[in-house]
Amino acid sequence: MRRTRGGDAYGTMGRGPLGAAEAVRLAVGAAVLFPLRLVAGVLVLVVYYLVCRVCTLRVEEEREEGAGEGEGYARLEGWRREGVVRYGRALSRAMLFVFGFYWIREHDCSFPDDKDEHLEKSKELGRPGAVVSNHVSYVDILYHMSSSFPSFVAKRSVARLPLVGLISKCLGCIFVQRESKTSDFKGVAGAVTERIQRAYEQKNSPMMLLFPEGTTTNGDYLLPFKTGAFLAKAPVKPVILRYPYKRFSPAWDSMSGARHVFLLLANL
Repeated sequence: MRRTRGGDAYGTMGRGPLGAAEAVRLAVGAAVLFPLRLVAGVLVLVVYYLVCRVCTLRVEEEREEGAGEGEGYARLEGWRREGVVRYGRALSRAMLFVFGFYWIREHDCSFPDDKDEHLEKSKELGRPGAVVSNHVSYVDILYHMSSSFPSFVAKRSVARLPLVGLISKCLGCIFVQRESKTSDFKGVAGAVTERIQRAYEQKNSPMMLLFPEGTTTNGDYLLPFKTGAFLAKAPVKPVILRYPYKRFSPAWDSMSGARHVFLLLANL
């Protein structure tokens, strides 16, 4: 997704003064677009929940060491995995459309002269075990789900959320509270490394999605990477996300989540 520079029409924290035209535009968006997009988003979420419910019938959860009750994940195979991935990618793209991302451009940044050489090296290295990406917004997750459909690290509370909890388990998320170094829990780094190695060795296992910066940014710069994505010593797939905007930045770095979602859904 490409991003063009533009001024944020809503100012700092999304609470800046609005001109008359901008106020009318926001009022129309709030009255018309916001409820329509909200209903459409909920419908997409419910449909995918039902898909996940069908695909996990009679499937027992697997747990990482130290995971509590209801914090496991569903390791799916065959038609179950195929259904979760196929519908998940399509419905994630539908959700991006709901959020106003109608066109997404993807670019391969390999140099033309080196393309054959890169392809040969990729074949030698094998399938990547992880996707490493910059982190700009919560929308990043939807894009990656629509593209490579990876697993990722999520808070333990996500596993208990209505609808989203089951979906995150079908994604194979690693649910964590905090990094632990105790003997009975290998910690986040250990669990992530194991998953990356498994994805590298087994083509049916989902890749891990990691944001090595460790936080969200405004998308203009990259922060120094943390090492967790590279401990497995397996190939990784680098992805850079850039968002187009003229009036409101999708970057979630300066306001509450609820207000950001409202402005994004109400934006014309």
